[in-house]
Amino acid sequence: MQNIIFIHGLESSGDGFKGQLFRSALPGCLTPNFTPYTPQISIRILLKERMNQLIPILSNKTLWIIIGSSFGGLMGALFALKYPSKISKLILLAPYLSPLILDPKKYSPINVPVIVFHGNYDEIVSIKRSLRLAEKLFTNLIYNKVDDDHKLKKTVEALNWKKIIEN
Repeated sequence: MQNIIFIHGLESSGDGFKGQLFRSALPGCLTPNFTPYTPQISIRILLKERMNQLIPILSNKTLWIIIGSSFGGLMGALFALKYPSKISKLILLAPYLSPLILDPKKYSPINVPVIVFHGNYDEIVSIKRSLRLAEKLFTNLIYNKVDDDHKLKKTVEALNWKKIIEN
């Protein structure tokens, strides 16, 4: 069985809609809950806390398929950039790719297969900025612009996840 993990977004959890969908569609998919977001904690500190929770989960096995949503996409991208040999595929859903955190001057582009789904009607994360940064960081990139919003509920429900994972 493949090692698959779903990393939830900033204000979500592994038990939300996407976490439940991935547990059902991809048996064995891990959907951990990370430190909850509160406005009292800075994004950088929260990211550090969540990465400190993620790294031990991913350290035990190699060749992970990471599915990251929004802030979870940032976490997945960071892990892939630091440990590309541990990743077989990175799937990003409306990823929050912050140039302040993912500075292309600090990271060498990686050739891991990366598939992005980003809604044309996303009002949370800029599709243009996300695409520009993804093109700088990932040399094996498929960037899908879809008719959906930031949550990508319609898109996530419609995709054939087993086929995406297997290809």
